[in-house]
Amino acid sequence: MYVIATAGHVDHGKSTLVRALTGMEPDRWAEERRRGMTIDLGYAWTTLDNGARVAFVDVPGHRRFISNTLAGVGPVPAVLLVVAADEGWCRQTSEHVDALDALGVGHGVLAISRADLGYPESAEEEARDHLAGTSLAGIEAVPVSPVAGTGLGELRAALARLTEALPPPPDRPARLWVDRAFSVHGAGTVVTGTLATGSLRVGDELEVVPSGGRVRIRGIETLRTPVGEVRAVARVALNLRAVRPDDIARGSALVVPDQWAVTASMDVRLAVRTERPPAQALLHIGSASVPVRVRPLGADTARLTLAGPVPVRIGERALLRDPGRVGVAAGVVVLDPFPPPLGRRGAARRRSEELAAMTGAPDPAAEVRVRGAVRRAQLVRAGAIGGGDALPARAVETGGWIVDGEMWSRWRDGLAEAVDRWAAAHPMRPGLPPAAAVRELGLPDGALLDALVRQEPGLVADRDGVHRRRMTVTLPPGAQRALDDLLGRLAARPFAAPEAGELAEAGLTEGHLGVAVKRGDLVRLAGGVYLRPDAIDEAVRRLSALPQPFTASEARQALATTRRVALPLFEELDRRGHTRRVDARLRSVNGRG
Repeated sequence: MYVIATAGHVDHGKSTLVRALTGMEPDRWAEERRRGMTIDLGYAWTTLDNGARVAFVDVPGHRRFISNTLAGVGPVPAVLLVVAADEGWCRQTSEHVDALDALGVGHGVLAISRADLGYPESAEEEARDHLAGTSLAGIEAVPVSPVAGTGLGELRAALARLTEALPPPPDRPARLWVDRAFSVHGAGTVVTGTLATGSLRVGDELEVVPSGGRVRIRGIETLRTPVGEVRAVARVALNLRAVRPDDIARGSALVVPDQWAVTASMDVRLAVRTERPPAQALLHIGSASVPVRVRPLGADTARLTLAGPVPVRIGERALLRDPGRVGVAAGVVVLDPFPPPLGRRGAARRRSEELAAMTGAPDPAAEVRVRGAVRRAQLVRAGAIGGGDALPARAVETGGWIVDGEMWSRWRDGLAEAVDRWAAAHPMRPGLPPAAAVRELGLPDGALLDALVRQEPGLVADRDGVHRRRMTVTLPPGAQRALDDLLGRLAARPFAAPEAGELAEAGLTEGHLGVAVKRGDLVRLAGGVYLRPDAIDEAVRRLSALPQPFTASEARQALATTRRVALPLFEELDRRGHTRRVDARLRSVNGRG
């Protein structure tokens, strides 16, 4: 199927031509037929002599209904431009052509209508002068008069040639811009629209934008024929589950979930058609019309902030319109549907330089290079890379992230430097806390830190933080001297552990003692008892020499220690399996008597 929109000034005969070509009445409302003027979108279809089935979207010509007009032409790849021979080119014709040019519609047929009432050659010449320099320059022209019965065969032949020249639709997932939503008794909610990309099947789940809800297709019709599957380009009607007509009005879009960049902010290139782009405008994309704020970032680039999200991809075309003025304010090409924030000083200038180098064509290597690091899923939604496409050269992929090779090298070098700086500044705690590493490197995701550490043979990440494999924990000189004195005392009397006050008086804090335990200089028992590590084996040796089993009093005498030290020592020996309780009074060394 091929879908063609009409365009042209009000009362130049667009609906009359569609009626003559199809035998169908495109004007749906009684008010339209009474006034002889199209107000809303109309639809009709026919089969051409070459077998091509063509659906027409008939749009209003009056400026008061320009939003309806743009909703009709937005998703359509070709146009039937109508200029009346007896009136020639008019203002609204220019506005329609400006919109088509901004949207990149380059295929069409120029119908010189009412050829029996005017001078079709002059009207065609005038039209070609206006079309020069636009995307529609050079399209085929046909004089026609349905009333006089002339030119219809030639117009149908020209439309057949147009269908044969149309390129295939873009290779993108399905997106349907909704232009009508209504309820059918016994069936529920039905929406119609032009499917410009992808395919749809009965049973498919789709995301509704901007609401974010999910719906499932109950049935599909195309040109009033039920089908199980439909491919772009096509006019379709979908019967949907789990949605009301009020929740999916004109301007909504149905898209394959997680395959489109659903965004309310985008950086774009502007083809400005007025003195300067308005600060407040309407963005027309597909059948949607969304209020936007425009922030210029360069000579021809800007940041658009939308009142609500729309589904787009890189290279998408749209247009800006100032509601207070006649005509199109600017054509739009989407450069980045996931733009970075501009909060820091100089960010807007740097962003302008980045945007100047973007072409609007999907370029995975450029996207990764500009962003430094980006989730693969985000590139897929933006249309920069396919789900299974290979990585750009030198890029690194880990944990769903694609990182530019230069950025990855800077992160690796920066991590090693940060670890060494931290160790020098914190000799008692030389492990760099992961949160500090993520913050210092500017990593967008903490999971990237684990991947960086895994690729650096000299680094380890554990409960002590990120550090060198051979981590050296040192004490201040005064604390080290106090520790040496303590170790000397314990060498002479292994179980004469000093009390907390003595340790503090000697200048050994809990932090110093914790370092000594981590280094293996001391072992810590319950109750704040610190002994040399070899005291455990010495205790087993002395207790083994006692008659088995032994009492706590006998053990304290053998160890030459107090109850304060003996009780936590016994617990430690039990825990390590060196001793065991015989009953409430007695213990024995395992393997003895």
